Amino acid sequence: MTLDLESRPIAGSSGAPIQITTRLRRLRRTPALRSLVQETRLHPSMLVAPLFVRPGRAVREPIGSMPGVARLSPDMAANEAARLAELGVGGVILFGLPDVKDPLGLEASADSGVVQDAFRRIRSLELPLVTIADTCLCEYTDHGHCGPLAPDGSVDNDAALVRLAETAVSQARAGAEIVAPSAMMDGQVAAIRAALDQAGFSETAIMAYAAKHASAFYGPFREAADSAPAFGDRRSYQMDPANGREALREMDLDVAEGADLLLIKPALPALDLIAAARARFDLPIAAYQVSGEFAMLMAAAERGWLDGRRAMTEAVSAIVRAGAGIVITYAAADLATWLRDER
Repeated sequence: MTLDLESRPIAGSSGAPIQITTRLRRLRRTPALRSLVQETRLHPSMLVAPLFVRPGRAVREPIGSMPGVARLSPDMAANEAARLAELGVGGVILFGLPDVKDPLGLEASADSGVVQDAFRRIRSLELPLVTIADTCLCEYTDHGHCGPLAPDGSVDNDAALVRLAETAVSQARAGAEIVAPSAMMDGQVAAIRAALDQAGFSETAIMAYAAKHASAFYGPFREAADSAPAFGDRRSYQMDPANGREALREMDLDVAEGADLLLIKPALPALDLIAAARARFDLPIAAYQVSGEFAMLMAAAERGWLDGRRAMTEAVSAIVRAGAGIVITYAAADLATWLRDER
């Protein structure tokens, strides 16, 4: 006699039999089973760590709103990159904090700039990680906007393209393997691609901030990078967080202009866009777990409201599950350490 356990009747509270034909819990019983059937897997090589670079030497200046994150002098940024490489982290993306700011953000494209200095130091170490430059002007302009201003006080889109292109070439010359234009100027990818090719950097890739929303989650970053606008806001060029179809149009345009990778920012509020981008494009899809996303998890963990390790891992896993193959996160070093410990 064969006993059919799969359809064995079980008495319910009313006495009527309950038929259980599928038992999903069978594959959840032990850690080994759960690991074997895990669908979304994180690896340190898919993580990118943001580094804030400021002038000086041997400087490590903690950022109050972002626990564990600091502004680093170029030498310290190189040391941090070496530590991240040792952990297996896939890349670093650099943001600059210059000593001097002006209306055009000239320090962004200066060969002697702090980011350029840091790139040269990092590249000299021949580390097994990718060097990425955030290509924008907001940290370098005295007004805090992402390009030169027109007479009416708005950002001059086409004048910004010239400055962004100059900045990208300078970053590539210093050792950036990928430039990541984040100003959300119309035509920025095409302008940068043309400038890089003309300057002999046809191998330098472009990771377009294709869908960058005017988000409330950027607050801690603006403190860290001293990049808050002196007046107004950035909603005239960054996207409305409510617009999904427009985000896909932005991505379409950036792909047509020559983007090699697409970046969506912020990540958790845009999981739908990450999934839509993964379904629509064959390019690598990256997502930025921005400062506010990181800070709120860290703050809750510090207060004992969340298990910080589990919450951070769950959040980044969700970003990857949605379709991102690359995640920029301030938790890159912690995640890499946790993943190493689990292995």
